[in-house]
Formats: sequence, structure tokens, C-alpha cells
Amino acid sequence: MSSDPVVAPPINTLTVGGTLFDAAERFADCDALVYDGRRATYAQLLEHAIDRARGLIGLGVRPDDHVGVLMPNCWDYVVLYYAINLIGARAVLLNARYRPDDLAYVIPKAKIRHLFIGGHAYRHCDYRPMLTEVFPALADWSGGALALEDSPALHQLVELGDPREGAWPNDAAVDRAAVGVSREDVLVAASAVTPEDIGMMIFSSGTTSRPKACMLTHLSLCQMGGAVAGRFALTPQDRLWDPLPLFHMSTMLPMAACRAAGACFIGMGHFDGDSAMALLIAERPTVHYAGFPTIISALVTHPDFDSYDQSRLRINHVVGPPDLLRRYAGLFPGAVAVNSYGLTEATGVPCYSALDDPEELLYETSGAVFEGMEARIVDEDGKLVADGTPGEICLRGFGIFAGYYDDPQATASAVTPDGWLHTGDLGRIGPGGRLIYDGRLKDMLKIGGENVAAVELESFLMTHPDIRMAQVVGVPDDRLMEVAAAYIELNPGATMTQDDVVRHCVGAIASYKIPRYVRFVQDWPMSATKVQKFELRQAFEPVGMIDVASYTRKGA
Repeated sequence: MSSDPVVAPPINTLTVGGTLFDAAERFADCDALVYDGRRATYAQLLEHAIDRARGLIGLGVRPDDHVGVLMPNCWDYVVLYYAINLIGARAVLLNARYRPDDLAYVIPKAKIRHLFIGGHAYRHCDYRPMLTEVFPALADWSGGALALEDSPALHQLVELGDPREGAWPNDAAVDRAAVGVSREDVLVAASAVTPEDIGMMIFSSGTTSRPKACMLTHLSLCQMGGAVAGRFALTPQDRLWDPLPLFHMSTMLPMAACRAAGACFIGMGHFDGDSAMALLIAERPTVHYAGFPTIISALVTHPDFDSYDQSRLRINHVVGPPDLLRRYAGLFPGAVAVNSYGLTEATGVPCYSALDDPEELLYETSGAVFEGMEARIVDEDGKLVADGTPGEICLRGFGIFAGYYDDPQATASAVTPDGWLHTGDLGRIGPGGRLIYDGRLKDMLKIGGENVAAVELESFLMTHPDIRMAQVVGVPDDRLMEVAAAYIELNPGATMTQDDVVRHCVGAIASYKIPRYVRFVQDWPMSATKVQKFELRQAFEPVGMIDVASYTRKGA
């Protein structure tokens, strides 16, 4: 019997698992992940992923199987994601905020075969009651192969992080399954994965209709991650803080960028101002990937903000209107304010500001698309328009998704035969070829016959220092056919009335654009990272209409 060591087959470095192997070789002792009070180097993270992959193989997960992940942000989520990709299965990342109606749709739609859920031990998390509501047969289930009439593809369900007696199969079941599987078995599986294989499926936000499952290849994930690492000039000395959801490209793409450069990814199980401020003070990141004004606002209004040592911080990534970005630049004076534009169908974010862009481009545009990606603007007939003219943003190149799962008609409607993705977003080509995002193409109000972009009004409202977040929807009006209704979230401790809002607008924007209704809110109906405006419209009641003309007469 030969005693020669097993020679591991080569693993393609243009696969998600391959990039992790590569990072573990090149940046072995560099911090890779900080999460839930735990941390790991790249060498350690790879071994954690291999151990979890052994368990998946032992449970019967095979290449191309659809493996659903329904968990809150946590350490186990990241390790599970890598393990799924290592063995060539497809990670179907489900929105952790999904409710029973959503789950009843997405689980069978994605033909999920293995579903991993977060258990009771995780913060504010217990998916078992919801799943039992969706699939009543689970009420009497305690393990074994599933046979659900409403989701015939679903074969097994595992509840991680739940040590309760009589729980469904959990961490212990995964560990037992790993016993008969070797490290070499994982390496063999990883070597069979190709760049063109589907590595991830994420449901689009579904702000106007049922969400669609976007398929992303290993190749597009790796290439886009490398492009972000290059645009951000990441090195192994960088530490990127990202508190956003793991079921979204706003985390998976920065994580891919960190792998490409050997940088450290610092995540959060649950975002709140206190926890975030404490983490930032302790870890002193070089990059903020907060993404959204609500996150940054919670930091800059926190009582401990002045104690935050920003001396290492060099990038503050947040999207928003120019005036807001300028305000944040003043609060993070040593960091470049990086703007961006993207969508899941383009592997997240194919367009960022360059670190050496002049201020007018940093604040006024979303930056330039990466080399290998193209952007153009077309009119309603699909014809190219001149630079500076608004129209629909179309993208083409290496980041375009592989299509919507099991929906060829929707895929054909979104992507032309020559590869142009119709994003459904309104924008322009600005100075220096930079892209300018003007909002959703369908997120337009028709006020007295005049077209008004909701994002224009939202951006203006958020120039008020007390307004943390503003969302505008069109609501019916007998005289003007449609008027603006503004939903507003204030900064902590701030107080405003609808009179204050109107006075902020009078004389600064056209009178017909001024909101006729103002609603103050503390919570938003969210999908992944977007407000579901259709829910705001559905909940709207036409009471308390504002007489804007009276403010003008009073000279307010």
C-alpha cells in the first residue's frame, strides 16, 4: 500500500473557494474576518470553511445543489457561505427579514434543496415558527428526508445555533456528518468548480413586484471583487468595516475585495449606533463601507463620535445627494468620500468614484464604471442619447449576471441579445464620462403634467440637518392628478413639524414639487437595503393635506 501523500488537485483562483485558498496562501497570517467578537486570519478562515464543507458533503450536499441560507448576520453565515462555494453548490442567500408570505414564495421558486436557518440562539431570531406556518408538516418533523407538497425540492433543513432539546437537526448533526469526510474530499470537490459555475443566487429587492432570483457566476464575483480592491487600493493593512446585510451584494462584494487584497472584513451581527461606535473605536478601520446615509447619520449623531480616532480612516463610502456627501466629508475630513452606483444584476457595484477624483466629481457623480464594463444611456425607444441627457442606464460587460433563475422571459426582457442590461434606472453620463444616477426610471411623479424624480425631492429634503432619511411617493390628487407625499425620519433628538418641512422647501424648490403631505416615521418597510415604496403608498391615507399656497402668501 502506497504511503505517498495525497496531492491536492489545483483549484481555480477565479472561483470563490479558489480566492479563499489563494488568500490563505498569500496572506496566511493577516486578519481576514472580525465578527461576533471572534476573529480569524486567512489561514484560519480557510480551515473553518473546510471543516464546515466536510459537514455539508456528509449531509449529502452535492455540486449545483441549491443551498438556502436564512440567517441573521453572524460568523456562522460567513463560514457557511464559503463552505457552500468550496464544494460547488449554489448559495441562495435569503433576506433575513422575510416573513411567511415571502418564504412561501422564494423557497419553492429557487428550488432550494438544503435550507440552513438561524436558530433561537441568534439575536432576535427564530425562523422555526415562520417555517412551520408556511409548511405545516414541519410541526411534527424531527429530522429525516423532507417531503413537502408545497416545496417538493426541499430535502433537508438544518437549524444552526440552536441547542434546544428536541430541536430540528442542528450544528451537532453537521459535525457528525463531517466525521466520515476528509479534507481531501473537500479539495477534490473544490477543484471541480469552474469560474462559469453559478456561485450565488440573490433575490432582487422586489420593490414593485415579486422578487426574482439573480444568478451570479464565480467568475463575475471574483472579477468584480478584484476590481473593487483595485479602485479602493486595498492592501493587507486595510480593515474594512461593513455593517450591512450578508444576504446582499453590499457585503458579499466588499468581502470579495478583501479576499483579493488580503484586507480584513469587519462585520456586525446587528447594526445599532452604540454597538457600531464601540466597534469602530476598538477596531479603527481604514474603510467605512456604510453605504447608506442612515448608517452614517447614526454615527455622526452619536455622543461618542468625538472619541472616535479616525487617523487610519481613508475611505468613507456612502451614496447620497451632493450636499449630504459634502456634509459628511466635513465630518470625516481625512477620508475620501466615495460614491457609487450598482444593482444585483451587475454583480453588485460596477461603478465607484476614483480616489483621486476632484471634489465636484466625487460629490456630483457616481464615478466611472470599471474597465471591462460599459455604460450608456438610452431613451424610451432604446436609442442612444447624448451625454448629459437623462434616460435609462444600460450596462454591459463582465459583471452582468447569468440571468434570473427559472425565468427566461424576465431574463430576455432585461438583457438584450448583444449583452446590454436594462437596469430600469434613470441616469446621465456626466463630466469625465462619470455616471450620474437620478433614481428609478419608474420612480417618477407626474405633478400637474410635470415630471418630477422622487430622488430629486428626497435629496433636497435631506439637506435639512435634522432629517436623517426622506422617501417621497406620488399620491392621487383631484386637481394636479398626483402630488408628493414625503415620509421623513428625523435624527435622534431632533424635532420638526410639517410646517418646518414646508418652510425648508418654499423658495428653494418649485412650488408644485413641495410635498402636500408629510408623515414622520421611525421605521421603514425594507427589502434588503431599499425602502419598499409600494408599502408606503398602500398605507397612505389622504388626511392632513398641506395648503402650500398659504405659505407663499405668508412669505414663509
